[in-house]
Amino acid sequence: MSFSENLQFLRAQAEVTQEQLAEQLDVSRQSVSKWEGGQSFPEMDTLLRICDLYGVNLDTLLRGSVEASRTADTAKYDRFMTRFAWRISLAVAAIIAGTGVCGLLEAAGLPEALAGAALLLVVTVCVVVLVVSGIEHETFCRKNPVITDFYTEEQKDAFQRKFVWHIAGGVGAVLFAVVLLMLFFSAFPEREPYESYAMACFLAIVAGAVWSFIYGGIQHDKYDIAKYNRENDPSPEAKRRNDLIGKVCAVVMLLATAVYVGLGLSLDLWKTAWWVFAVGGILCAVAAVILSPREE
Repeated sequence: MSFSENLQFLRAQAEVTQEQLAEQLDVSRQSVSKWEGGQSFPEMDTLLRICDLYGVNLDTLLRGSVEASRTADTAKYDRFMTRFAWRISLAVAAIIAGTGVCGLLEAAGLPEALAGAALLLVVTVCVVVLVVSGIEHETFCRKNPVITDFYTEEQKDAFQRKFVWHIAGGVGAVLFAVVLLMLFFSAFPEREPYESYAMACFLAIVAGAVWSFIYGGIQHDKYDIAKYNRENDPSPEAKRRNDLIGKVCAVVMLLATAVYVGLGLSLDLWKTAWWVFAVGGILCAVAAVILSPREE
């Protein structure tokens, strides 16, 4: 498709007239008419405004087919984001489940040092996965700051129905784990090895719930292409705020790690001080809400 055909398609899809488009671009209606008729060509700054207005990249607007790009995932965005969701959700869930496995190993007679080493190995692998996934995500976003919304309304509606179950299922799993823990200790004494068995089961269910929350949340964001474009092609003010959020969260999690290590070394609270990371996560969420860029 030529530029004139692409412009006609975009205007028709947005259901605006030539006069309305001209007002949006601060040009005359005759100029828009000439562009669509292939009689003239807009200046570069006007082309960039058209790209921003309709969420399309310049190369596709000038030389490609906008209509085809609306239905084709040329950047393989869907496959990348789905893989990213699996990696992040499984890594976080594995850390939680690994804590329960560590308790089981100790209850089975494995020395505490070896059980702790096994947990540290699981955490190390998961942290590596998280770091690598984060770097790959940042690289992908830098290479593809703007994605054309190729999802159909049917696809979005179908996932929305699944998303409800991801959240409701996660909440239900946590409540079920609490009830199961109470029933367990009503039938068995609160001493080892029963405590380790109960906590391992409890953490395994919680890990599944956390996986459901994280996977569902990332997948939900995947379908919000407009949000992706805002975050990865932000205004200078939005970019400054996003950088600040990243720095604040990095400091918070470093402090949480330092507190966890300090409590472990000084008070031998390796198995119970994990809550500092939960507090750190909550503080990061609060910082993100307070500092997040506001839409105009």
